[in-house]
Amino acid sequence: MHFIASLALALSLQQGLPSDSAVRAMLTARVQTFPDTGTHGEGIVVGLLDATGRRRIIAVGVDSSGVFEIGSITKTFTASVLADMVGRGEVRLDDPVAKYLPPSVRVPARNGRQITLLDLATQSSGLPRMPSNMTPRDSMNPYADYSVQQMYAFLSGYELPRDVGATYEYSNLGVGLLGHALALKAGMSYEELVRRRVLAPLGMRQTAITLTPAMRAHLAPGHDVEGHVVPNWDLPTLAGAGALRSTAADMLVYLAANLDSTAQPLGHVLQQTHGGRHATNDPNLTIGLAWHILSRPVGNVVWHNGGTGGYRSFTGFDPVRRIGVVVLSNVNSGVDDIGFHLLDETFPLQSPPPKHTEVAVDSLVLARYVGEYELAPTFHITVTRDDAHLFLQATAQPRFPIFAESDSTFFLKVVDAELTFRPDGLVLHQNGQHLPGRKLH
Repeated sequence: MHFIASLALALSLQQGLPSDSAVRAMLTARVQTFPDTGTHGEGIVVGLLDATGRRRIIAVGVDSSGVFEIGSITKTFTASVLADMVGRGEVRLDDPVAKYLPPSVRVPARNGRQITLLDLATQSSGLPRMPSNMTPRDSMNPYADYSVQQMYAFLSGYELPRDVGATYEYSNLGVGLLGHALALKAGMSYEELVRRRVLAPLGMRQTAITLTPAMRAHLAPGHDVEGHVVPNWDLPTLAGAGALRSTAADMLVYLAANLDSTAQPLGHVLQQTHGGRHATNDPNLTIGLAWHILSRPVGNVVWHNGGTGGYRSFTGFDPVRRIGVVVLSNVNSGVDDIGFHLLDETFPLQSPPPKHTEVAVDSLVLARYVGEYELAPTFHITVTRDDAHLFLQATAQPRFPIFAESDSTFFLKVVDAELTFRPDGLVLHQNGQHLPGRKLH
């Protein structure tokens, strides 16, 4: 019995990456679940890096050289810049972020503890996921008009709900602030800083915030979950949280550099971002500098994902087996399971999202659901009504319509999520989680 278990473990540790045909079949099955498949060029591209250094790219529905928004994977580039600046002695991990901001900005502190660059990079600053004074003029491009002055105003008026460094809480604001502070220290824009410190040294010529003519020519248009083409996102103030665009080929260059600590010029610098530095709310998950480290039977998987209005992305690698994966999709429908499954075949692929059928609901029933619901102290959902339609707006996010599937169950079209209304509140169903919220009024 012990021998068999040991043999199974040994075999799992030898697990390589699937063949091109197996990956193509997996992607084809997923793309076939997209609405209006192929009508506007929806698809997925996967890049694979094996232990020998061989790189493969497989695409279904999109150009294999397509340019995609990588969303929050940008945070790992921000962490890479941080590690580089620390290595050069330009900043220290324990520096308060306030040191690099104008004196007029009051960065919140608690019990005498200031927010440091390390706190921001490990998602443990105590800052919320999003600033509450974000009121986008265009909900289809929600970060575009959020200004530096608005960010400063939010910071100056915010009171931390817990001690700095105490708890992991994912924050776009926090890593956006980190990128902003590092750019101020370096005396240049965030985009230029990332280009000089990471992209140019690695030869990543198809990765940028501002699209070059060549990148624009290969841009894969983003789609919402219904298959409609949606605008690209702009993040001028919070660029460090999610503004980069890239290709599978460039992301494989980045993965190769992350997997080789001896590689010049950045191998040692990138290595500093991978080590676990803070616990999360999952006992199997820790966080380094932006990168998450998931403990699996086959070994640790170092990973990050991303999502914008029309794109989803995943990149991850196993530093022991020296394999890496990038998954880029131009449909706002999750691809994390594909990335994890490619790295670890025991990780299950998700079932296709359910097909929803919209029904009409009496206006008196709709009126009962209008109100504010608390799912967490810093996360509320407000439901409003406009004639025969309900709208949902989560804390610091745009307002979206919700559609009835029955008198008490509703679904969103912009993301794969559902709501169930109950007499005392609601339940948000998303990403396999079921989050209850009590009605406040």
